[in-house]
Amino acid sequence: MVDRLAGKRIFITGAAQGIGLAISKACLDEGAHIFMVDLEVDQLKEQVDQLNLGDGRIGWCKADIAEEESILEAVAVAESKFGSINTLVNNAGINVFHEPLETTNEEWDRCFDVNLRGAWFCCKALLGGMIESGNGVILNIASVHSFSIIPQTFPYPVAKHALIGMTKSLALEYAIKGVRVNALAPGYVETQKVKDYWNSFPDPLYAKAKTLALQPGGRIATAREIALAAVFLVSDECPFINAACLTADGGLSSQLHPL
Repeated sequence: MVDRLAGKRIFITGAAQGIGLAISKACLDEGAHIFMVDLEVDQLKEQVDQLNLGDGRIGWCKADIAEEESILEAVAVAESKFGSINTLVNNAGINVFHEPLETTNEEWDRCFDVNLRGAWFCCKALLGGMIESGNGVILNIASVHSFSIIPQTFPYPVAKHALIGMTKSLALEYAIKGVRVNALAPGYVETQKVKDYWNSFPDPLYAKAKTLALQPGGRIATAREIALAAVFLVSDECPFINAACLTADGGLSSQLHPL
């Protein structure tokens, strides 16, 4: 299908790599105008240069979503290029994994600053325009950590649980204003973050094998597979889906234990 997202002006955070980059590509393929932001500006520029079709449908700038002023500046740049932004994909996030009592206050703050406060800053910056136009879509990239707990990944699942709460709260608050707010919860996805997680163990190959052994289908998702689900959720194909979380984990979170 082509042009499923024509007319969408999409602000995508964490767009320089992984799921964010895959979502950016998929939205561009479907006719959207996209504005890509990331803290890693050199990597972001490199990706923009590769994606750019010369038709003016891509904008970008550096932004630190943990800083509200940085987000406001990025939104101002996006609006100066495309006009009002009618779609937000809150993808940026970081892994902060610890045993609970070994978690420092600094690590707690770092986790929540990016994975929750940053998402809220983006929502806060763009909701006003969506409400004014009576039309808008927000998609928060959550995680299976939003409802399932893996030991020694604290406080990441705490922040992701809270992200689902924010999704539902905003969805119910602004449905009457024409704004839909949903979440997408990937399981394991073959991104650099997952590879870095495997590489943090003494035997990365064994760590990877353990991960794959958990998967009902024997594999983990590609970033593009998650991006295709995101395209559906921000499209006009699901106008009555609101305050929902779509799980894209190959069935992982539904099994009691691996066979």
